[in-house]
Amino acid sequence: MNLNKAMVIGNVVRDPEMRSTNGGQNVTSFSIATNMVWKDQTTGEKKEKAEFHNIVAWRRLAEISSQYLKKGSKVYIEGRLQTRSWDDPNGVKRYRTEIITENMIMLDRAGANVDGGDGGYTAQPAPKQDAPVQQQAQKTDNNVSEEEISIEDIPF
Repeated sequence: MNLNKAMVIGNVVRDPEMRSTNGGQNVTSFSIATNMVWKDQTTGEKKEKAEFHNIVAWRRLAEISSQYLKKGSKVYIEGRLQTRSWDDPNGVKRYRTEIITENMIMLDRAGANVDGGDGGYTAQPAPKQDAPVQQQAQKTDNNVSEEEISIEDIPF
């Protein structure tokens, strides 16, 4: 049995950049930083370290991350690790390890500044066929009808 799974929660370091492949598929790349804080055992002083992760999102997740994520946004990324290589103009072999996004949860509150928020908004790849969004009318205490949309009915 094999497992290739990465899960990180961090802040977006730079605004996501969306491009299209020659085949017309959207791809977005960005980086997030995760922080670790600990107390040094010998000196007792507080230490911090940031780790930077390269993120790649394809198709609908590429569109969503490009549209909603900005520098400073807090986000949960779940995906698989992939390393690619290429030769630079000087002929030196270069490597880059990336997390290929399979699931993303935007952790900032919708419409809030990127410095904080405790809301959670989930984005997952769209199913092959568009699922219809079902709406239900619901009476409130003031006898006013509200439309209610279940999060499971959203097609992304």
